[in-house]
This record gives sequence, C-alpha cells and structure tokens, in this order.
Amino acid sequence: MNYVPPSDEKPDITDDVESSRAPLLDHLNELRSRLIKSLLALSVATIGCFFFAEGIYDLLVRPFASVAEEIRGSQLEFIFTAPMEYFFAQLQLAMFAGLFVAFPFIAWQVYAFVAPGLYKSERGAFWPYLVLAPVLFTLGAALVYFLMLPMLARFTVSMEQVEAAGTTIRMVPRVGDYLSLVMALMLAFGLSFQLPLVLTLLGRIGIVSSRMLARGRRYAIVGILAFSAVFTPPDPMSQILLAVPVYLLYEISIFCVKLNEKRVAAEDAAAASAN
Repeated sequence: MNYVPPSDEKPDITDDVESSRAPLLDHLNELRSRLIKSLLALSVATIGCFFFAEGIYDLLVRPFASVAEEIRGSQLEFIFTAPMEYFFAQLQLAMFAGLFVAFPFIAWQVYAFVAPGLYKSERGAFWPYLVLAPVLFTLGAALVYFLMLPMLARFTVSMEQVEAAGTTIRMVPRVGDYLSLVMALMLAFGLSFQLPLVLTLLGRIGIVSSRMLARGRRYAIVGILAFSAVFTPPDPMSQILLAVPVYLLYEISIFCVKLNEKRVAAEDAAAASAN
C-alpha cells in the first residue's frame, strides 16, 4: 500500500457558499416582490374604501342605533371631541375594510410564494385553508353585526338615568370609541371562528391529535370562557353568545382532526399492502 502524506490544504467551501447564496437571494427577492405587491394592493383597497368610509360607518352604526332608538324613543347621536377624530376614524375604517377587499390578492401572493416548496398533494390541501379562512371570519363578523351589536345597545341604553333624582345620564357615543369597539368585537369573533382551521392544520402536521383535544376539553372550556369575558361586554348573554359558538367550533375541530387521522391511517395501510 502506498503511503499518501496528509495534505495541509483545507477544503475550499467557497463554492458551496456561493452555490447556496444564489437560491437564497432569489427567495428573498421573491419575498420582497410579494410583500410589495401585497402592500400596494392593500394601499389601493384602503384608498378606494376611504371614499365609502362614511357609508360603511353608517352601516356599522345601523343595528346599534336602531335598537337604541327603539328603546329610548329618540334618535341616537354620535359625537367627536377632537378636530380630526372623525377623519382618523374614517381612515381606520378604510384600512379595516381595505384588508377585507385585498385579502384574496394577498392570500394568492402567500400561496404563490410557498407553493413551489410544497408537494402536489400539499398544494391541494393548502387551498381549503385560504378559502375557508375569510368565510369563517365573515361568519364571526356577521354574528357581531346581527346579534352582538343589538344586544350591546340594549345593555348600554338600560344603564341610562333619565331625570333620576334630578340627574340625567344619557349615552352619547364617540365615533372613535364606537368604531374601536366594533372592530375589536369583529376581530375577536372572526379570529375565534378560525379555531377549526388552526387545530386541523396542527393535526395534519402532527402537533395535536383528536385524543389530545378531547382530553383537554375541560381546559378549553375555561380558556373559551376567559376569552369571552375579555372580548365581550360585561353581561352574561354576550359572553354566552361568543362562548357557545367557539365551543361548538372546538368540537368540530376534534371531529375534523379525527377524520384526518383516519384518512392518514387508510393511506398508510394502502401503502403497506401495496409494498
């Protein structure tokens, strides 16, 4: 056997670094392009919604004001106490509505960025989440609009004191405060309605299981009640209106995760029998 003396030369890793740098820079450039397009779409949608902000605000006020006027017997007034308060409320509302309008385009940019790194089956499984997410968020926002706001109006108007012991206490909401409340409620309900999607996705990647979710049901109930107490007005009916749907969504999530587990088990059995 011929003796080969050890070489003092170190392996050159420059080529490996350079070869990996180009794909990384390509991904970063694509991410920057997708972000710029998404921000431009959001900006255009916000500007477009700003011209309809007054009508959108009137639409959000309608369920609250109609119930309050029915109980009170007089028209409900909204005020603003700062010179630019109503303008900034309209701008905030335009951004909120613009996000709804631009979401399909933004979702497509997210999908176009991650799709090349997914298998064909994974790309097919990714679409339902993009489609169902805005649908479930809209259902949560609709629950706020048609149920929560009228109940909130009844609760707040019932606290008024008209000519009681010589003191009159009437509700005169500020436009900014009312908009912040409505947006917070819609965000809380809309995000809580994403629970089945989140838990099903976690189940698909193996982080949670149906048995784990079933065993943690009591802790989920406590968490849902705490969430409802924080994001709803301080009356039991409003908290129940949020807690009951979220708990039902939790049970639906357990069912969806269990279906996914059965599907994966059937695919594994079919693959094992084929081999």
